[in-house]
Amino acid sequence: MSDPAITVEVAYALPDQQRIIRLTVPEGTTALEAARLSGLAEHFPGLDVEQCAMGVFGKLVPKPAERVLSDNERVELYRPLIADPKEVRKQRAARAKEAGKAE
Repeated sequence: MSDPAITVEVAYALPDQQRIIRLTVPEGTTALEAARLSGLAEHFPGLDVEQCAMGVFGKLVPKPAERVLSDNERVELYRPLIADPKEVRKQRAARAKEAGKAE
């Protein structure tokens, strides 16, 4: 008898391209293991699967090496932020306030 298997997807995107890999993996596979098995690092030079943040269906997974996947889940590999979203909102609000004073 073969070991039970599940189907999962692993996704990664850049601003100009994305890739979603569908895999059949053994039950008990973790998010990190699925990311390794996906081979995405071969398609995206510079992607460090071991160090990048990961999530499952948009929810951050703090410890991908411990997060066991269920059938039909999607692991997402996240790029590092280039700007702090809070700081960007503050700057936008300050510009809007200044624009309002100028009228």
